[in-house]
Amino acid sequence: MAARLLVVDDDRELRELLTDYLSRAGFDVLARADGGQLMRLLEQEAIDLLILDLQLPGQDGLDLCRQLRTTCDLPVLMLTARGTEIDRVVGLEVGADDYLVKPFSPRELLARIKALLRRSSAPMRGSRVTSAARQVRIGRWRFDTEARQLIDSDGVVVALSGAEYRLLKVFIERPNLVLSRDRLLDLTQGPDGNAFDRAIDVQVGRLRKRLRDSARAPSYIKTVRGEGYVFAPPSASRTS
Repeated sequence: MAARLLVVDDDRELRELLTDYLSRAGFDVLARADGGQLMRLLEQEAIDLLILDLQLPGQDGLDLCRQLRTTCDLPVLMLTARGTEIDRVVGLEVGADDYLVKPFSPRELLARIKALLRRSSAPMRGSRVTSAARQVRIGRWRFDTEARQLIDSDGVVVALSGAEYRLLKVFIERPNLVLSRDRLLDLTQGPDGNAFDRAIDVQVGRLRKRLRDSARAPSYIKTVRGEGYVFAPPSASRTS
């Protein structure tokens, strides 16, 4: 079955171009001019990836992405006419999985879509988590590897984005091991990843917020100056 993509962009000409191009590439494509009905649409339709413009009328792409991340881990590719590093950082901080600056090559967009779909559906390379051990206890948290969510000691559920899920899974599988930024990029995105220098720092910051971990005195993800990061949780054990 073809993957279903949702394009949300207020530029009618671009919407039609992307719908036509991606349909010819074998995808099932839906398109909308704004995000007013986005959450309702996602409840009604099975969507595999969202292509979201940053600058939309009404609620913009950043707000929509932030809202989306409270409920699900749908891969999000953000489009924008603003290409500065701070814009990319903000996009990643609110939960986007990738970022493409307008104008862009349709072939590059297609390559990034395929890479995101592979990363969101394929098992993590070197994974040691089995269906019989789907949950990992991390301090006050339980990490559900199938539902891709964190559950705190009070039962509050925190949904993770695809990038947050992959990063936490890499850390859990390599506790107390210092991992460089390049190594983390390779383990979470693979050789077809499209990341800029600060991408891992942004993703670590997002994951720390999910874990309610202090950046100044972290209990879970510690910074090793000049080397990278190390995952050293209070305790970790698998449960069925």
